[in-house]
Amino acid sequence: MPLSLDPKKILIVLHGSIGDVTRALPLATLLRSGFPRARLAWAVEPPSLPLVQGYPAVDEVILFDRRHWWVDFWPFLNKIRAKKFDLVVDLQRHLKSGLISRWSGAPHRIGFNRRDCKEFNWLFNNHFIPAFGDDISKLDHYLKFAEFLGLEPSPVEWNFKLSVDEEAAVDKHLAAVGPSFAVLFAGSRWESKRWFPTQIAGCARVIRERHALDVVLLGGKEERKFSEEALAERGVQAVDLVGRTSLREAIGVIARARVAVGPDTGLMHIAVAVGTPVVSLWGATSPRRTGPYGFDDLVIQGRAPCAPCYQRRCAIGRICMQSIASEEIAGKIALALSRPA
Repeated sequence: MPLSLDPKKILIVLHGSIGDVTRALPLATLLRSGFPRARLAWAVEPPSLPLVQGYPAVDEVILFDRRHWWVDFWPFLNKIRAKKFDLVVDLQRHLKSGLISRWSGAPHRIGFNRRDCKEFNWLFNNHFIPAFGDDISKLDHYLKFAEFLGLEPSPVEWNFKLSVDEEAAVDKHLAAVGPSFAVLFAGSRWESKRWFPTQIAGCARVIRERHALDVVLLGGKEERKFSEEALAERGVQAVDLVGRTSLREAIGVIARARVAVGPDTGLMHIAVAVGTPVVSLWGATSPRRTGPYGFDDLVIQGRAPCAPCYQRRCAIGRICMQSIASEEIAGKIALALSRPA
């Protein structure tokens, strides 16, 4: 039975990765439309701050920097408690988020079902959505919180708005790029998820030769060496923006692309959020729960007896990712480009 509430102050607790926070933004929009008079805050860590700061549905961002957790954690908790929230939505399902939820003092604290929690998170909340396990996408799992509050879990919408200065920065980054281009994601934080420079090079050549699109490489500073290796491959022509954009600027670049290609990474979910078709490459992880929402037909699953292993590092050379052939990627790119604009 849905929980009947009329909250005045709502806190979303989700410090997670860029991909997780991106997938939770539609829930924030539903909470805003369902409780238009409520003040909606989001507790987040620095990497995902650019996603929620200034987001139309979010009134306030409460930042926690775990790099200095021994200094910042108690002041952070006390700041949350002082806000006197009456509803907490705990989307993290870990011990830390449970502590934040409980310490908030909110009379209503909604979390995941005990069967879906980790690190005894369920001990700290007092309302729980039904159990779904891993047979539901993470985004759909987040939307179950809207259903639990009696809200219709649709439409699934994102609403990123770049400032004039951010759009100008994107223009500058793309000054040497034609009006039609593809974006390739250089890598991933997990070594086991990364594709190979030779695959990026082959993909870039296919895009230019078969579809007459320019190619842009995109990623974080930690992926610079990887992109340089890809560009060193014979015959590769691409504009290298790896490590050269802010996250907000990367959103703008992806939004203008005809198609995106890359492994399981936060930028993949941003492509979904801005409506850019994304060909996603999978090995160590599975797209069943964390795949790109609405682009299941563009998924490529690597093949290996041990896949998916969910290990951050691979001791046998990422054979799952090696198994993904250039022609397989090329076929999915053609399918993506055939979609109506």
